[in-house]
Amino acid sequence: MSTIQNLLKELTEESVATRKMLERIPADKQDWQPHEKSMSIRKLAGHIAELPGWISMTLHTDELNFADQKYESPVWNTNLELLDILEKSLAEGKAALTQAKEEDLLPNWTLKNGEQVLMLKTKGEVIRHSMSQIVHHRAQLGVYLRLLNVPLPGTYGPSADDPNF
Repeated sequence: MSTIQNLLKELTEESVATRKMLERIPADKQDWQPHEKSMSIRKLAGHIAELPGWISMTLHTDELNFADQKYESPVWNTNLELLDILEKSLAEGKAALTQAKEEDLLPNWTLKNGEQVLMLKTKGEVIRHSMSQIVHHRAQLGVYLRLLNVPLPGTYGPSADDPNF
């Protein structure tokens, strides 16, 4: 199996767990945050939902410079809107991977803030990093939901709240 096929498979599999987690967000807790330094659920969940779209951005650009492009969180007010953002970014990421060739993963891609280089990796490594970010932020959301006493879905197996595998 090629690297691209592996990335597509993983993205598809992880999207199941991501959907289950995003569906659990209580409508009245979207602006809740566990600490003043933490993102709100709205920002965190929006970022999780948009991250698959970073695959396309990575494959079609050579860098992202935060000094040139101000980050704006996706706007959503209902779980349906949030899931729509996820589905669109998944479709975009999958389409970009499907159209890519293995050699498209080899050029370098840079994340910068002005002249400061924050990350320099191959495009393949950046895509893999983006997928790790999805899992990382999804786990953060799981902690948020646990603190709010929201039952957590199983992701890689059963959870204390969901005995199904």
